[in-house]
Amino acid sequence: MSTMTLRGALAIVGAESEHSDAIHIRDGHIVSADADVPGDTEVVDCTDCVVTPGLVNAHHHLLQTAFRTLPGSRFRPMREWLQVMATAYRRMRVDPELCAAAAAVGLAESLLAGVTTVADHHLTWPAGVDPVDLAGATIAAARDAGARLVFVRGTAGDDPHAAADSVRAIHDAHLVDPSHGVSADGMTQLATGPSGVHADSPDAFRELGTVAAELGLRRRTQANEQVDVRIAQERYGARPLQLLEDWGWLDRDVTVAHLCDITTDEIAALARSGAHATHAPGCDIPMGWGIAGVADLQDAGIVVGLGTSGGGSNDGGHLLADARLAMQVSGLIGRPLSARTLLTAATQGSATGLGRAELGHLRVGAAADLCVWDCGDVDDAGVADPVDGLLWASPGRRPRDVMVAGRWVVRDHRLVGQDSRGLAEQLRRLLRDREASA
Repeated sequence: MSTMTLRGALAIVGAESEHSDAIHIRDGHIVSADADVPGDTEVVDCTDCVVTPGLVNAHHHLLQTAFRTLPGSRFRPMREWLQVMATAYRRMRVDPELCAAAAAVGLAESLLAGVTTVADHHLTWPAGVDPVDLAGATIAAARDAGARLVFVRGTAGDDPHAAADSVRAIHDAHLVDPSHGVSADGMTQLATGPSGVHADSPDAFRELGTVAAELGLRRRTQANEQVDVRIAQERYGARPLQLLEDWGWLDRDVTVAHLCDITTDEIAALARSGAHATHAPGCDIPMGWGIAGVADLQDAGIVVGLGTSGGGSNDGGHLLADARLAMQVSGLIGRPLSARTLLTAATQGSATGLGRAELGHLRVGAAADLCVWDCGDVDDAGVADPVDGLLWASPGRRPRDVMVAGRWVVRDHRLVGQDSRGLAEQLRRLLRDREASA
């Protein structure tokens, strides 16, 4: 069994004690300092560094990595934005090759930013393309990168029965010896996720809920952004969360993303249901779609995770930057939130919503998914609290080293086993070729 000790850290966030200066790893998990550690254990110097759990991006759309800063897509009402994105998808011909290239870039970007688990809510399923192949392209990209992936088989107006059948097919094809929708090695997880009541019918929610119960999968959806509230009122004469409750989609296995426009009564209903929330400030705020009241949600006892959403609205997959943004704007809509609160949301909060008790913390028994953040340079000089400094200082901060399941995937700010520039050029070339033939 491989063993390793990280020693000399300024702080270890998410461990039994933040003030410990060392963490011990054996066979891909965190072990006690009192555990039997062989004399040949590798020691990693973490002087002037803060160690945190690997960040968990609870809401991404990896395909959109190929569609960043599209002309006409900035500062648009969501209904218009959806049309711009749909046109771009048709023009570039979404298929397994494009999904693989976009996911490879998005996952590499995520790892370099300290994100070790990505929940990819995939919503685009062109006619004539096998959903198993589309899902498999993203799953293979995550395997190549060494990242954990939660593949969310989403829908956006798709045939409900066909969508549910494809969940079963993806499950059978890509999860080996699955337990509650998670592969035996913990690297791949499957979930279901209608886009929202603005795009999907009650039948879609029912069918994807049925297959989730059948296979033991988590459920995820989006609610209470601009278009969602408006269309729900126009079509059903009700608000989205009321519809989700009526359709059986507020429960302990459900996570709801965005929640920008939410009332006090809706927060109470969400809390009673045991459902989880995901905040996506890097999408909702710059696009002008709203700000979720995270403090109110947390005060009601709702577990809140953090997500970036996709490249079509948030042009980066840098979850720590979005945690910083969430912290900075929190006082505009309620009680100000601390750096530690947002770090917890970006790690344990997200992992809890995914049903992954082994992720998002560094206590004994946790998976060894972690980041080493160098705080010894000028960006952090004068910082009184190095954990607070992770968010307040050095905008755009990236970790020095990143580990997933006890294996290094980033060392000294570079990917291990992959060429980030090569992945970027592969995607650029594919997009150029498709644009030329469009």
